[in-house]
Amino acid sequence: MAEQQDLKGYASRAMVDEVLSAYPEKVQKMRAKHITVKEEGCASCSIRSNAKTVPGLMTARGCAFAGAKGVVFGPVKDMVHISHGPVGCGYYSWGNRRNLAEGTLGVDNFVPFQFTSDFTEGDIVYGGDKKLEQLCREVKALFPTVKGISVMSECPVGLIGDDIESVSKRMSKELGIPIVPVRCEGFRGISQSLGHHIANDAIRDHLLAKKERPDPGPYDVSLIGDYNIGGDAWASIKILEEMGLKVRNIWTGDATVEMLQTAHQVKLNLIHCYRSMNYICKHMEEEYGIPWVEFNFFGPTKIKESIRKIAAFFDETIQEKAEAVIAKYDPLMQAVIDKYRPRLEGKKVMLYVGGLRPRHVIGAYEDLGMEVVGTGYEFAHKDDYDRTFPMMGDNTVIYDDVTAFEFEEFVNRMRPDLIGSGIKEKYVFEKMGYPFRQMHSWDYSGPYHAYDGFPIFARDMDIALSSPTWGLAKVPWQKDAKEVRK
Repeated sequence: MAEQQDLKGYASRAMVDEVLSAYPEKVQKMRAKHITVKEEGCASCSIRSNAKTVPGLMTARGCAFAGAKGVVFGPVKDMVHISHGPVGCGYYSWGNRRNLAEGTLGVDNFVPFQFTSDFTEGDIVYGGDKKLEQLCREVKALFPTVKGISVMSECPVGLIGDDIESVSKRMSKELGIPIVPVRCEGFRGISQSLGHHIANDAIRDHLLAKKERPDPGPYDVSLIGDYNIGGDAWASIKILEEMGLKVRNIWTGDATVEMLQTAHQVKLNLIHCYRSMNYICKHMEEEYGIPWVEFNFFGPTKIKESIRKIAAFFDETIQEKAEAVIAKYDPLMQAVIDKYRPRLEGKKVMLYVGGLRPRHVIGAYEDLGMEVVGTGYEFAHKDDYDRTFPMMGDNTVIYDDVTAFEFEEFVNRMRPDLIGSGIKEKYVFEKMGYPFRQMHSWDYSGPYHAYDGFPIFARDMDIALSSPTWGLAKVPWQKDAKEVRK
């Protein structure tokens, strides 16, 4: 393996040290703990995570408000989500996640709308409690069919001490709908990860188990941590229902308030994004005895494994149907692989995304003959990396909260064929001449999940790599764009 380190596309500790040498000594030592190279025999290498970003180092992280409003609460469709504070934060978090939702706009679907209390200097001085009360009344008057309101607090609200809890309690009683205060000021914690946790706790305290469904069944399940990016949740539900299961609740893509209120009645929680929703799954297991299982519907190999893992929680009826689903789709997925694998075989990929994707999509790339040689998370915890290391091959680099400088330098040294990351990185790498896919929201495509999504995933990766653009566009610092690919 020592010889392999010198091959194009693979990492080495020397490469990492060379990149970090650009920093002052203290920063070098700190950042070295957040980056590792998986070597032969290392089943779970050491990497530091969930630590504060050093000011001055460019990071792709979001804040607690982004995690609570933009990820967890935002996709709940029949609920109005108030960005309580200045207009900027709410505007930034508005509509950029591509959470698809069915329903009539303004009646039972408010996802595309933006509601804000629009703080001014006067509100900072005198407080925004009265404005919040008025806004809640206006919401109910303008949209009488709304099923609930969330109050998502921005940084100034926490700094001036607005009592959103008492306002929410008072207005909930007056308007007759649940109004959920969510203390998700952006300065809390170190990243959007704490915002996920805060939102989970708010759902637990104000919505979960507040209503009973009259017809619970033996095959009822909840789909947890799927935000229906590009229709992912709908593609997953299709598989689960063909297995004979009944998806009663989605948390929170295309979700309703009632789904959050009645989730305590299901038989099994299926968690897609572990990082953002493991808290509520663990609570429901402790409080209501509902088991939970993490699943992965990216790529036919992982889909097949997950179908069987899920079916094992139920009786032979479900298990037989599960095998029938696999038998039905196996030939269709093999046709996709036969079409695209010859074009993608051996291509190397580097990933850097939040949530689950840095590990969940590895299997989908491998089904196409591609190899992930670098991956990392924006806001992962130790248990995320414990799940990731076994999926990575030897001489691959794994990075936590990687800085813009580090990521660019790793790419320039390893020369991957494809990069999958977020919108902040997309245009930088495309201008450097590297094929790129936006893996936060599927680059305006999707779904990528389940059997419906894999053909789209394979097509999009092929399009990115096969585009003639890379041979035609010249970057400012190269005489010929093709030199970047050497």
